[in-house]
Amino acid sequence: MTKAAHPAEVLLGAQAGAVSLPVCDHYSGVEARMKKSLALQAEMADEFGACVFDVTLDCEDGAPVGGEAEHAALVTELALAAKPGMRVGVRVHPVDHPAFAGDVITIAGRAGHRLSHLMVPKVESVADVAQAVAALEAADADALPLHVLIESPLAVHNAFEIAAHPRVQSLSFGLMDFVSAHAGAIPADGMGAAGQFTHPLVVRAKLAIASAAHAYGKVPSHCVVTEFNDTGAMRLAARKAAAEFGYTRMWSIHPNQIRPILEAFAPDEAQIQIATKIITNAALANWAPTQIDGTLHDRASYRHFWQVLTRAHATGRALPPEAKTWFALAAS
Repeated sequence: MTKAAHPAEVLLGAQAGAVSLPVCDHYSGVEARMKKSLALQAEMADEFGACVFDVTLDCEDGAPVGGEAEHAALVTELALAAKPGMRVGVRVHPVDHPAFAGDVITIAGRAGHRLSHLMVPKVESVADVAQAVAALEAADADALPLHVLIESPLAVHNAFEIAAHPRVQSLSFGLMDFVSAHAGAIPADGMGAAGQFTHPLVVRAKLAIASAAHAYGKVPSHCVVTEFNDTGAMRLAARKAAAEFGYTRMWSIHPNQIRPILEAFAPDEAQIQIATKIITNAALANWAPTQIDGTLHDRASYRHFWQVLTRAHATGRALPPEAKTWFALAAS
């Protein structure tokens, strides 16, 4: 089978799936926890045969007041020392914070070539994105992808324009700040594992962000679940985010949350088998429309089932030999 017939090259033409990222983004900001997170990332990469989650080192909430420069230097050294092949990002301060410029100069200027992304919090408009891009260009890190946090009603209103910016790779929903931005109009349980899926304003924001991301082929990343010791609540929230709200990635704030997120966002065995059958038959038909088990399929459905296999591969799921071939060809 020729390289030109590879599904990743044939199944183009839709916004969805233009960017592919690990389904879990794990945050830590305290030195000991950042080191443990990086060690766990390397261990699980060996276990799954792929880097199955990002580690984002946190300067916004992790840096002590007055110690921002020292913390930026620390996360830079940690990022540079991470195991080769691991995906490591950094969350800097907001663009209007006094420490933002120093964060970018230190972190992106020294370790930009090593980072998978830079997370910019409290982005309100595309002007904030432009300011972040200008800072990265000044630090000679103009190729570093930007991830942005949508954390206010105004940011939600501007989500489509923000997602359209070519440097933005992912939009995350900042639940806690979003709720507090409503001056008490959303009750505190809107920040909880259950309430965040039922309060109308929170639900509306989640759907708007997911829709904006998908409209421009970007990755929507779901917000935190703060009840990190409640594994059942975490699993339920992750399943809802993936199956009902259109998210393809989710934040973790505790190591206990990483595997539930991987499980919730990974296709199950039945989905993998169906997707493998359809993609294999599509390739044999040279990607022309074909009938499989009494159902007509064409490139629209082929694209969906290829995305299923891509997600399975990214989450370390076992793949049938036929499906493994596609990813072996892509890696060669």
